Amino acid sequence: MTSHAPPGYECPFCRYVGGGEDDWVRQSHVVERTASTWTFVSPTWWANNPGHVLVVPVDHVENLYAMPDRLGGPLLGATRRAALALKAAYGCPGTSLRQHNEPAGNQDVWHYHVHVFPRYDREELYGAPSRRAEWAEMDRYAERLRPAYAQLGSGEPTAVS
Repeated sequence: MTSHAPPGYECPFCRYVGGGEDDWVRQSHVVERTASTWTFVSPTWWANNPGHVLVVPVDHVENLYAMPDRLGGPLLGATRRAALALKAAYGCPGTSLRQHNEPAGNQDVWHYHVHVFPRYDREELYGAPSRRAEWAEMDRYAERLRPAYAQLGSGEPTAVS
């Protein structure tokens, strides 16, 4: 399998999973950690649909093609919990998933990740302009999601403070 990461690539998602922070993501944006997955508030928000989360495997896996079968179940479970938490916390009538593979598939971070979006009637997520969220917005979004995760009572996750 060919890697599309540029030479010397330092994976930001691996840095976050390892406890690091940068100008894009803080540890306070994490809403769920499990032995296999990590879910956090995305720093990119769309005009008519503010906020969504990213679900990533703890292990560095570049894309879907490199995904070992053993991670499929935990990732799907974390994605499902993210969708349920978004519905509970934000009252959205639906959710959408987005996942990209390789440059032609619009992948721009070389670590597998699934975008989980809350969806609302007539918000026109696809095609709307995006912006970088402020940290305070991301913190508030995460704070509102955490109680919804606690209500799910899933087996594998550990609490995020």
